Amino acid sequence: MKLQILGTGCAKCNALMQATEQAAQALGLQYELEKVSDLKQIMAFGVMTTPALVVDGQVKVSGKVPALVELKAILQPMK
Repeated sequence: MKLQILGTGCAKCNALMQATEQAAQALGLQYELEKVSDLKQIMAFGVMTTPALVVDGQVKVSGKVPALVELKAILQPMK
């Protein structure tokens, strides 16, 4: 699973990165976590408000830091 945090390095961006990593580890996922701070790359995803979470190329969250429970639901593999 490829996880990308889109943001310029603000406190919320860092909080989303930490929370996403915590949720992925709690679920026992194998993942690659990447921080994307280049504005052109962020805009290529169509994101206008950061922070944003991209899971396998799809924007799942934009403009907020969801609670850990919500992040786990987003990252939970489909069965």
